Amino acid sequence: MIRRDYILRMIEEFAQALARIRSLKRTRRWGEASAEMDAEFKKLIGDGAQAVARLSETELLARLMHEGPTHLVRDKTFLLTTLLAEAADVAAAEDRVDESRECYLKALHLLLDVLARGEVFEYPEFVPKVEMLEQALQGTPLPLRTHAMLMQHHERTGEFAKAENALFAMLDAEPDNGAIVVFGVAFYRRLLAQSDAALTEGALPRVEVEEGLKELLQRSKRSEAQSAQ
Repeated sequence: MIRRDYILRMIEEFAQALARIRSLKRTRRWGEASAEMDAEFKKLIGDGAQAVARLSETELLARLMHEGPTHLVRDKTFLLTTLLAEAADVAAAEDRVDESRECYLKALHLLLDVLARGEVFEYPEFVPKVEMLEQALQGTPLPLRTHAMLMQHHERTGEFAKAENALFAMLDAEPDNGAIVVFGVAFYRRLLAQSDAALTEGALPRVEVEEGLKELLQRSKRSEAQSAQ
């Protein structure tokens, strides 16, 4: 009960800070919004926004674990994800394009990582959705790792067509990468074990799954033949 109360209080205090940040953003007071965010970053990871720009997602998670009990890491990761998305918005508004993209990407990676660690049935409404972060990054090339994380996320949530899109984004980026083909073959074979209803709901009917598997198997054979020459 004490643990639950602590988590709720932490989320409530963050929500109040977030409301102030968003109010400052609406009135285009970017400097004041950045100062508020800097204070919240310090609460979460013990350092300000400049440190966040330097640190990898792994290092940020290590900071979250260092700054408090480990059972709070999941909830604090949601707060950090939200804060990174807000920082990305401000950077974009000030034409700091590269910084904005980096913040969005870190937010997406952290969110996908925490969602992949187990069943997350609920989290605060203010946390950005995966789709929102994907949309923010649309039009910019994503690392292979990001596409792989998105593919696994969409497969887990039954969004099979979106998972396939992520797979083909990887294949387009590295068409000669045999490991991606193997990864894709395994994906289609898993989908064949799904019911027709589940596949239709995931916007990838069985016939398309079979076609996708056939295409990758043919690609694999061509690759093997070229390697043998």
